[in-house]
Amino acid sequence: MNLVSADSVVIGRVITMNTRQPVAEAFAVRGDRILAVGDVGSMRDYIGPATEVVALAGQTVTPGLIDGHLHPLQGLELTLGVDLGGITTAQALLAALREEANRAIAEDSDPWVRGWNVAYDVFRELPLTAAAIDGAVLGLPTLLILFDGHTALASTEGLRRGGITRARELADTGVIVTDSGGVPTGELREMSAYEPVRLASPAVPRAEVLRKARALLWELRSSGLTGGCIMDGGAATLDLLTELDGGPGLPVRLVTAIDHEPGFDEERTLANLALRDNSGKRWRSGLVKLYADGVVETGTSWLFDQDAAGGGIEPFWRDMEAYARTVSRYASAGFQVATHAIGDRAVASVIDAYVRVGSLSRSGAPHRIEHLETMADRDVARLAATGITASMQPLHMQHRSADASDEWSRRLGPARAARAWRAGDLWRVGAPVALGSDWPIAQNDARIGLAWAMLRRRPGDVHAPVFEAEQRLTAYQALHGYTIGSALAQGDSDLGIIAPGARADYAVWAADPLAVTGDELAQTPVFSILGGDLSERPSP
Repeated sequence: MNLVSADSVVIGRVITMNTRQPVAEAFAVRGDRILAVGDVGSMRDYIGPATEVVALAGQTVTPGLIDGHLHPLQGLELTLGVDLGGITTAQALLAALREEANRAIAEDSDPWVRGWNVAYDVFRELPLTAAAIDGAVLGLPTLLILFDGHTALASTEGLRRGGITRARELADTGVIVTDSGGVPTGELREMSAYEPVRLASPAVPRAEVLRKARALLWELRSSGLTGGCIMDGGAATLDLLTELDGGPGLPVRLVTAIDHEPGFDEERTLANLALRDNSGKRWRSGLVKLYADGVVETGTSWLFDQDAAGGGIEPFWRDMEAYARTVSRYASAGFQVATHAIGDRAVASVIDAYVRVGSLSRSGAPHRIEHLETMADRDVARLAATGITASMQPLHMQHRSADASDEWSRRLGPARAARAWRAGDLWRVGAPVALGSDWPIAQNDARIGLAWAMLRRRPGDVHAPVFEAEQRLTAYQALHGYTIGSALAQGDSDLGIIAPGARADYAVWAADPLAVTGDELAQTPVFSILGGDLSERPSP
């Protein structure tokens, strides 16, 4: 007889994501760790007078989900103002901007028009210029962030407030677009170009930032998430996490990356290196985020051959040898390295840099590539051979159109677009795959992310176009990407799995997520438990 009583014993259909014991009937929890996993009979020895037995009739338990890539804190800065998602016509956009301008004038002491989630398609009929929106925003300073966060549109007054009066060379491939006379048009490509305008707008009070951050992180729990890898900046982010971790604490576990940008000098680099071991009760640092390119839609992704508009020919770093040296610098200091790489040449170049330093960080966590929207056959095989993680977000395909008229498809052309988000190919060759949302670029509801990975179309619409059907993942493969795949991608072997010794982070589903369709999964009720804390269960 076992002499160790559990705090709780959970009984139900258990999908463990442990290949040694794929399914079980129950598991026991003591403290914040899983004590034992097995059949109902084997749990009797762990039930003492104070043990809570949780019988989940008809429900299924999986490991807690982990979003492999999101921006919950930086996203709060980029999602100020009105959500313009779903607007596809110039008329509707201008009407929404005028409504927001009138509200700002009536309610704000320093009125600005801020908007986000703007679709590129709107600018087929409306120029992407300040002049096109100045009237609608009633002359107010304005900053609109397009859905991918890499392009912005400022009004004339917004440009003036940001001190943007002419083009200037930036440390990366960001561009202040100008007309033939050298006057900025309002289109600002990459954050380095639009950051002066953002910083000129009114700052959100610290108390409000903390309130919104806590609310957003709690919201993640409602789709089964218990953690995430956040790509959210530098020292200021770590300060915010420290503050959030105090009091009631963080509702999810977070691994946070710090950014290193091409323009960072030695002083800034040393300051970053000093942040490696910062941590709290439910968060830690140790990951650095770099960029190898931008995005397809504005021609700033890095491709082997130029895109249909003549773009895609430059890396984010003007000197890729400097990028490689930076990878080596951080890897030598014990950091795990993550690099944003969307275009096929960017992906290949990042693999090259990682191979030079070794594909594993000193801690044993694999170096990572984020996004991989299009990639060559050779690099699918190289990821499998090296063990470098492909961190992907298939739900970004929601911005594609059936007729390939969207800017992403148009610029890449049919051949490269057919090599999009090759999650299926990567799984078949045994490459590590982590899945996530990249919120606020896409919805942070993990069920939607799972559905897109399985369906490669909009969930809930059986008539929607399916993109690259051969790249669809099975329900198990998608769940793997959101559990053990994302956990191992951030170097955590005790998360994303239900096994003895693992953290007691788990999700409880109203239906078996491996037995329902992707359309059904996107609507299946779920809640999550972190560290075995049953007090956080939703009310019946």
